[in-house]
Amino acid sequence: MKNQPAGNVFLVTAPSGAGKSSLVNALLENDAGLQLSISCTTRAPREGEVDGRDYYFVSSDQFKAMRDGDELLEWAQVHDNFYGTPRAPLARALELGRDVLLEIDWQGAQQVRRMLQGVTGIFILPPSLDALESRLRARGKDSEEVISKRMAGASSEIAHAHEFEYVIINQEFSVALQQLEHIISSARLRYARQAVMNPALFDSFGLPR
Repeated sequence: MKNQPAGNVFLVTAPSGAGKSSLVNALLENDAGLQLSISCTTRAPREGEVDGRDYYFVSSDQFKAMRDGDELLEWAQVHDNFYGTPRAPLARALELGRDVLLEIDWQGAQQVRRMLQGVTGIFILPPSLDALESRLRARGKDSEEVISKRMAGASSEIAHAHEFEYVIINQEFSVALQQLEHIISSARLRYARQAVMNPALFDSFGLPR
């Protein structure tokens, strides 16, 4: 446990429309000790997005330099754009004892697990595929073609839920949020985390850390 960072890493994954972003935003509002990892991307900013808050917006050359320089914890190409998680900000946050949450797809989660030990994976499921489709339609943001693509991808994404330590079924938002908060609280009480956060106390009891 000597190299155990002070902070926790939480991976939150879900098919589009399952309510992941709403749950994460509510969690972050309620928990000052938790911060969202900001990804970098080569896509152009959308209306209202701010560099350094929503994403780090970089050029393709900058992204490739970061990737080739081993500066990314994980990365992926989605259509014509690249997305990735910078290592340095996450490492700094963990060393300061902050818990970091990554909103990430299952492929990115697999990459992170290969690079970091002791991460906590949380998969958000919709109550059914029919409910998922209804939510996508209710958003009113996507065309029929986009909705069809998202539904086609949902089953393959859900097939990876067993790779995560926890599964939350987002049927009722308030219940799902409470469950998410309980998972975060439980992770903070793990032996390794408590040993790092309370070294003098553990030493006084003669406990290993």
